[in-house]
Amino acid sequence: MPYFIYKIGPLNILEKQDQADSFKEAKAKANELRKRLDPNTGTSIKMIFAENELQAEDILSQPRELDPTLAGDDY
Repeated sequence: MPYFIYKIGPLNILEKQDQADSFKEAKAKANELRKRLDPNTGTSIKMIFAENELQAEDILSQPRELDPTLAGDDY
């Protein structure tokens, strides 16, 4: 399964940037894209391991649940 690299813009709009077969290659590409990213735009770069683009976009579109162990005074 490949690693997909996406730019996530305002309103959670996903834009595929690249894909790689290995974690090391994908991480290097994602870090390079993050270096060129303007922090004032409200966009981010995410890397996801999935069977295909459809699954990758589905995973990235789902809201993440709060880890209950993080809730409380320290959160």
